[in-house]
Amino acid sequence: MCGIAGWFAFGKSEVPRENLNLMLDSIEHRGPDERGKQQIREMSLGMTRLSINDIEGGSQPYFSEDRSVSAVFNGEIYNFRELRRELEARGHKFRSNTDGEVIVHLWEEHGRDFVKLLNGMFAIALWDGRSLHLFRDRLGIKPLYYSVVGDVLYFASELKALAALPDFPRRICHRAVRSYLTLEYVPSPFSIYEDAYKLSPGHFMSVTGEGPATPVRYWEFPRFTADGGGSLDEWAERLRALLKASVKRRLLADVPLGVFLSGGLDSSSLTALMSELEPGNVQSFSVAFSEKTFDESTFSRQVAGELETTHHEQTLDPETTLEVIEPLYRRLDEPLADAALIPTYLLSRFARQKVTVALAGEGADELLGGYPTYFAHQLARPFGYLPPPLLKLIHLMANQIPTSRRYLSLDFKIKRFCSGLGLPDIERHLTWMGSIPPSQAHQFLLEARPPAFLWTENSELSLVEKIQTLDFQTYLAEQLLVKLDRATMLTSLEGRVPFLDHEVVEGMARLPTQFKFRGMDAKRVLKQAMKGRIPESVLKRNKKGFGIPIAEWLRGPLKFLLDEHLHPSYLRDQGLFRPEPIARMVDEHLQGRADHRKPLWTLVVFQKWWKTYQPVL
Repeated sequence: MCGIAGWFAFGKSEVPRENLNLMLDSIEHRGPDERGKQQIREMSLGMTRLSINDIEGGSQPYFSEDRSVSAVFNGEIYNFRELRRELEARGHKFRSNTDGEVIVHLWEEHGRDFVKLLNGMFAIALWDGRSLHLFRDRLGIKPLYYSVVGDVLYFASELKALAALPDFPRRICHRAVRSYLTLEYVPSPFSIYEDAYKLSPGHFMSVTGEGPATPVRYWEFPRFTADGGGSLDEWAERLRALLKASVKRRLLADVPLGVFLSGGLDSSSLTALMSELEPGNVQSFSVAFSEKTFDESTFSRQVAGELETTHHEQTLDPETTLEVIEPLYRRLDEPLADAALIPTYLLSRFARQKVTVALAGEGADELLGGYPTYFAHQLARPFGYLPPPLLKLIHLMANQIPTSRRYLSLDFKIKRFCSGLGLPDIERHLTWMGSIPPSQAHQFLLEARPPAFLWTENSELSLVEKIQTLDFQTYLAEQLLVKLDRATMLTSLEGRVPFLDHEVVEGMARLPTQFKFRGMDAKRVLKQAMKGRIPESVLKRNKKGFGIPIAEWLRGPLKFLLDEHLHPSYLRDQGLFRPEPIARMVDEHLQGRADHRKPLWTLVVFQKWWKTYQPVL
């Protein structure tokens, strides 16, 4: 696990060698244990290493036997031992026992197709003596950014490494800003900067002496068809076997390893499987909240007790949580408005005191139908046949419901549901899941641009399949996995996600819809798979997100952020947002007439980023 950075001058530019150090300095938190470099006239590869496997001998860059091929990578290759045995049988010699060394030898055998043999999470930069090749894992677990400045291509694990370059143009991408206001993140392949891009999940790109080629997809995301035959028990057995194998692969480490245990179904399932594989040797970590409506610690303690893990719990009070907001968001190099970043970061920091690797449950909801929105879409679709005046009346009546201050209160759910009525499927989903509805986002901007959101309707997919695919390829890849990567790596902790093993994803792609959910009973197949393995109370409980009381805090201890970043005079001087609609929203929220937590926090996070990085309009 590490951070990677480098460049390739495909023209005649002379790149200062110091540029590599500037980039690595900015991402040192990703790998504080060691730094490695390869620098020649036209190319540089660099890494900052967090030692996980072969602590003494796993330095990067990796080289082939004759040093004609070199590579740096961020991530883990879980099947490297099988691959290594095959390569050794073909005569390849290894200098270390680390996982990443297989990359250069696989390239010699298979060329670009080597990436299809990898099971893992990774961002790879490989030099073959003539060209630079960049690869990103199938599901986008590990990040990779790039930018072409003149005739030089730069790449890095985080955007801040590109922004650290003296000649990097910090022009803001207005299309990305508009998408961010709706989605709460910037979607691939765009970034918040006009001149920087994300390499999309499941893609590679090559840079030759002629310049960068268009990124190419090497892995097709499996179509959710829901047409698989078999019973619920058969699918549950299949899932349990796939997931157990995935967990087993992710227990490979030469450092202490643990699991994030919230007490929900996903984390409890991982903890149970870890306990089966490593009985009496599992360390679990959770956070408790002093605000009871946000707290799940009763369930996490129950699971830890029944599975006999060594459990570690930290209680988060408002003071502790508030103290971390300012420094955390100053380190965030691209706006990300998921407030769960804060407790995830605090949990990661807490776990890092004991372990270097932690398993997490991201991906289960998207893969197995865990979100209430999937059922809600089925309820909402018939409303599309109502006349517009009646829909408007429903919206007005919903908005008259008094605003509660409880977490995920009934009034919040009703208002959210009604906000999407009458909209097309994709727009309804983005309205529910995001901050500012797509049809309204332009009203907050002085310069209205088309959004940078690239999604086309697929008429061949059912409603549930369509929304599930959308969540998997956007919300999961661009928000949840980014949140996990930044939260863990800012504390030099490696996060692993067993539900997103590509064999698990491919194995569950044809899971029938009725085994995902029936009414409000979600993730039925996972519940069946874990029956008798985790407490019944966990199997029966409703889903609860990992959140903090942002709505209330914006009226209290965080009100200063609204005053500082969203004041009309500040917005006018900034020259990006229209002050009037934002001022109305602030006033309605502070007066308790409406709950605008999501759009206000989205704007505040953007402004924190703006103040830190000072982009050019």
